[in-house]
Amino acid sequence: MIAAPRRTVLLLFSISFLFILPTRGNTMLEETFLYFPEKNLYANPATLDLAYRDVHFPADDGTTLHGWYLPGDPNKPLLLFFHGNAGNISHRLDNLKHLRELGLSTFIFDYRGYGNSLGTVSEQGTYSDARGALHYLLKQGWSAKRMIYFGRSLGAAVALQMALENPPAALVMESPFTSVSAMGRHHYPLLSLVAGWLVQARYENLLKIADLKAPLLIFQGERDIIVPPSMARQLYRKAPQPKQLIILPGAGHNDTYDTGGDAYWGKWQELINGLVTKN
Repeated sequence: MIAAPRRTVLLLFSISFLFILPTRGNTMLEETFLYFPEKNLYANPATLDLAYRDVHFPADDGTTLHGWYLPGDPNKPLLLFFHGNAGNISHRLDNLKHLRELGLSTFIFDYRGYGNSLGTVSEQGTYSDARGALHYLLKQGWSAKRMIYFGRSLGAAVALQMALENPPAALVMESPFTSVSAMGRHHYPLLSLVAGWLVQARYENLLKIADLKAPLLIFQGERDIIVPPSMARQLYRKAPQPKQLIILPGAGHNDTYDTGGDAYWGKWQELINGLVTKN
């Protein structure tokens, strides 16, 4: 571990380096602190005996993306899954298996620069990718009102943006943050103060959520050390009704569906039952 004085020197050097290379500063910060894509898919749904179809489709701006469609009960909503900022869709297989047990058809895709999706990730790029995924599903005969948008962490921000543009049957945000700048101030107060302006990505969830026109369910781990639970509470307070906030005792950032147990999966089932009854 780097000693505290040396850490300070390295931090100051890094900040000065960003000012020397202003055209690369924002990209460097986002690559270091926000996006962690992996290109290699280490497995696919068949590894867990899940039926699926490989899908290649264009983002809204034409970038070629890759995803998986897992068929389910046609009488239930489709789950459009927006994953977090690290890895790729192959790192969500266990989560997909549990969700599949709910009987939902599921579509998960990689943002540009992740897995087999082309391009380089950015905030506007993730929105363009999400629009492309939604357009693909609309062409397959699904409507937004028959979908649940499910976003984890960074994906919660992308899911919220799509919910504002094309309201779904319900929006599920798991481990959501209020904004990139708020996350920066929480984890890197000095760097955020000096060089936060170099980061172009904003993901202003707290400013957007009041305009939501879909039922909202928020899951948050009580022991999340990546996204503080206070952010979920802020989003919940700002969101319009109908809404629910489920704080999961003992859960962290990445183990919500494991540690949450009945409190977690029971809420999912309750949500699905309510949507099926409406239809």
